[in-house]
Amino acid sequence: MLLRADTVLTGRELLRPGWLEIAGGTIRQAGAGAPPGPPDTNLVAATVVPGFVDTHLHGGGGADFSAAVAEETATAVAQHRSHGTTSMVASLVTADPTELLRQVGALARDVRSGLLDGIHLEGPWLSPLRCGAHQPALMRDPDPAEIDAVLRAGEGAIRMVTLAPERAGALAAIKQLTASGVVVAVGHTEATYDQTRAAVDAGATVGTHLFNAMRPIDRREPGPVVALMEDPRVTVELITDGVHVDPAIYRFVTKMVGAERISLITDAMAATGMADGRYHLGPLAVDVAAGVARVAGTDTIAGSTATMDRVLRFAVVHSGVSRDEALLTAAAQTSVNPARALGLPSAELTVGAAADLVVLDDDLAVAGVMRKGSWLVSPT
Repeated sequence: MLLRADTVLTGRELLRPGWLEIAGGTIRQAGAGAPPGPPDTNLVAATVVPGFVDTHLHGGGGADFSAAVAEETATAVAQHRSHGTTSMVASLVTADPTELLRQVGALARDVRSGLLDGIHLEGPWLSPLRCGAHQPALMRDPDPAEIDAVLRAGEGAIRMVTLAPERAGALAAIKQLTASGVVVAVGHTEATYDQTRAAVDAGATVGTHLFNAMRPIDRREPGPVVALMEDPRVTVELITDGVHVDPAIYRFVTKMVGAERISLITDAMAATGMADGRYHLGPLAVDVAAGVARVAGTDTIAGSTATMDRVLRFAVVHSGVSRDEALLTAAAQTSVNPARALGLPSAELTVGAAADLVVLDDDLAVAGVMRKGSWLVSPT
C-alpha cells in the first residue's frame, strides 16, 4: 500500500506532503514530496500521526480493566482503538493480594494474545494521604514476597508499577522491580523532595500524572513535583483532558522539562465513550456528570473520560506556539515518548516500524486508524 497525505508527522519530523509505503504490517519506505508512484490512499486536507500509545488507562466503553474479564477488556480496547490508540497498557487500581494476583494473571493472557501491550499496577503500594480513587484501607507497604508473586503471575506482562517512595521498603522495591525489567513510577505520594530524589536514584523513571494525587509544591518543601521535573532521567505524565490540569500547567511543564520528557495520557475509566451516570473504577463507585468522573459522594476526580485524540487536541490548542510546532510536539508526546518511557517498540513512523497510524482532519478529529497495516477505521 502506498499512502500519501498532505501532512505526515513521523513523531520526529514533519513531511508536507508526505508518503508511506506499507507492506506486511510495517513501513517499508517513507519520505517527503511526491510519492514514488500512484498512491493507493490519497489523504487530502488530512494529517497522519503515529498511532497513539496510552500507558495509563483503566477502561472504556462501559468496561473496567480491573474486572479482568476477557469480554470487558476487549470492549475497552475497541473503544480506545476507534479513537486512535493502537497501543495501550492496562492500569489496575489498588486491590487486596488475592484479587491483585487474579487480575494480573487474567490480563497477562490478554498481553500474550496481543490485545494489550502490558499491565500497569497503579497500587497497592501508595499513600493513603493521596489515595485519589483508590481504597486507602487496601494500601500497604511493598513486600518482596508479594512483588515476586505478582511478577510471577504477570509472566513478563507488567510494564510499570506506580508506588509512593515514602512507604517502608519502597526503595528496595524499586530496585527489585527494575531488576526484573519493570518501569517504576512515583505517584499517589506524600513524599518529600529528598524522598523522591532517592526513588529516582534507586531507579524510578516516570512521574505518574504529575500534580495529581501528589504533595503540592511548597516554597520550603518542593516535594515530588519539582524533584521529578528537574531530573532528566524522568518522563512525566500529564492528563491533558481539560479537567486534571490547566492549560498553563501544560505549557509550563513543557517549557521547564522539554517536550521529549512528557507523556500525555488519558487515565480513562469505564465511562469513556458512554453517557453520564454511575460506573465503577475497581471496587469504587464513580459518578460521571458532564463528562467528569468523581468518586461517588465526593469531589475527588476518578480518572477521566478522555480518549487520546482529545488529549492531543488539548495540547495543540493550548500550546501557545504555532500549529506545526504544536503538532510535532503533541504527536511525539502521544506516541514516541510514552513508548520509549515504557520500553515498548518504537511508535515512530519510520522504516521497519509497525504501520500504526492515525488520520486527523483539519479539526484534529480522528478520520482513520490503522494498526499493523490494516484499517480499523477507514479514512473518509
